[in-house]
This record gives sequence, C-alpha cells and structure tokens, in this order.
Amino acid sequence: MLAHEPVMVAEVVARLAAAQGGRFVDCTVGAGGHSRALLEAGAARIIGLDRDLEALAVAEATLAPWASQVELVHADFRELGDVLRRRAVATVDGVLADLGLSSMQVDAEGRGFSFRRDEPLDMRMDRTSGPDAATLVARASERELADVIYRYGEERYARRIARAIVSARARGPIETTGQLAAIVRRVVWRSGGRIDPATRTFQAVRIWVNAELEGLDRFLREAVSWLRPQGRLVAIAFHSLEDRIVKQTLRQLATDPPRQVALLTKRPVMPDDEEVTRNPRARSAKLRAAERLGRLQGEGPEGASLRSPA
Repeated sequence: MLAHEPVMVAEVVARLAAAQGGRFVDCTVGAGGHSRALLEAGAARIIGLDRDLEALAVAEATLAPWASQVELVHADFRELGDVLRRRAVATVDGVLADLGLSSMQVDAEGRGFSFRRDEPLDMRMDRTSGPDAATLVARASERELADVIYRYGEERYARRIARAIVSARARGPIETTGQLAAIVRRVVWRSGGRIDPATRTFQAVRIWVNAELEGLDRFLREAVSWLRPQGRLVAIAFHSLEDRIVKQTLRQLATDPPRQVALLTKRPVMPDDEEVTRNPRARSAKLRAAERLGRLQGEGPEGASLRSPA
C-alpha cells in the first residue's frame, strides 16, 4: 500500500473544476496529495486543514513548490467555518473532505491504529488533545463498549467482545494494540475469510476515539454555505456509516426547499480496478459531489464562469 497516495485524484480534480482557478479548502489535507493535484491543475489558492500535526509536516514538504499559494492549518475539518472567518474569507470555489483514516496514519509506527504491530493503544488523529483509546477502553462500561463496537463496527459479536474486554481489564490494563486484538480473536473466530476478527472492533474504537461521525452532517451543510454559486463540494467516504451520512445530507440539500445544491453524482464514484491494484486503500472509497446552486455575479447568459483566480 502506498502510504501517501491520494484516492481518485483525477475525479477530485475534475469534480472540483480546479482548472478554472480559484480558492479551495482541503479539509483533510493529509500528506498533501490531493492539494498538489489541484494546484497542478490550476487552483490559485489552497487552505489545507488537518488535525494530525504529523500529516501537516508531510503536507508542507509535498506542497513546498507552491508555498506562496498554500496555507496549512492545524484544525479539525469541522472547524471549517472558524478557520475561514478568522481569515476574512467570504466564499470559496471548492471544498474537499477525504474522510476517515489515511494510509499514512495506518502505516506510521506508534500511532496505534493497526493491529499488525504491537504498540501503544492510542488511535488519536490529533495527539495533542483528548483521551486515547486505552483510556476510553479502561473507563467505559460493558454496555457502552458493546454499543460502540456494534454501532461503529457493525460487529454482530459486540456484546461478547465487550464482556471479554471487561473481564481482561479486571486482570490488568489493556495498553497495546496486540492486547486488544488478542482479546477479540479469542472470542470471535475467523470464518475462513481474509478479514481479521479484530478489524471491526478496531474500526469502532478508532471512530469513537476521534468522534469521526459526530457533526459530519453539520459540517457538510456548513461547507455548502461557504461555497460561492457554482462552487463545488467533494466528499470521499471509506465505510458505510460515513457514506450514509454524506449521501443523506447531500440528498436533503438537493431536494428540501430551499434547494441549495445540485448533485453531480447520482451514485457514488468508485475507483477502477487499476487504482485498486495500485492503491489497495482505495478499494472501499466512495466519492460524492455537489454544486452550489445560483449564478456568479457577472456570469454570462450561457453560464460561462467568470471566477476570479483567488
């Protein structure tokens, strides 16, 4: 797996119409791959947000050739409005949100996202704030653990796993990824498939630690409100829970009065076989896009865009 390879780059560039220039917000800039593609296509300005300081350091190096056109900000994607208000930005031409966990974070040692290595059970995307996974697993009741694992991991054996976690922590703290994975594997047997029995539990705990789904609907609505007429929003989701929220929110914005967007993707765009072979992380990606309704000031009668470059 290529740690820094962004997903569906050509689709992102095309759906955001970066070739027309303008200002874009990459709300989950990561290693900077998508932002680099947007700049190469013609974007004039990029504001890149990420709550992972290590990712921002990589993005800074990736985007160094465009340093005068890029501003990187340590912020959660849900802080979009605050970031733009502090910079007196009125509107933007496009917003990108590549949701969930990046390959770079999975591959980084010491982050605790993967059970492939035995390391501290952290899982925080922003290691400067909030309790880590070990702390939450130690504090939560059996019922709360079961609810989290069932809701965020869609794990049918959630109660069994929660009971095993509570039993194990009574004998000693659960502090590493290896410990948590071993607990799950003891009570959930591999059924012949390729998926490790611990996969769903690790996804659930990661989503819980980072509150990944909280406020996603609100973020999407706010992102649309910052778009200028004909500005575009692209969201990429990697699991069904995220994608369901993106789908429902954009559909509501496109149908409920007053209609705010037109859907550019009636169905999600998914990577082709070639990209999945090159970048296995892309396998589960689903891209959805929408365009803000309205007409740009000074736009011609045929809809020709007169976007300013900034």
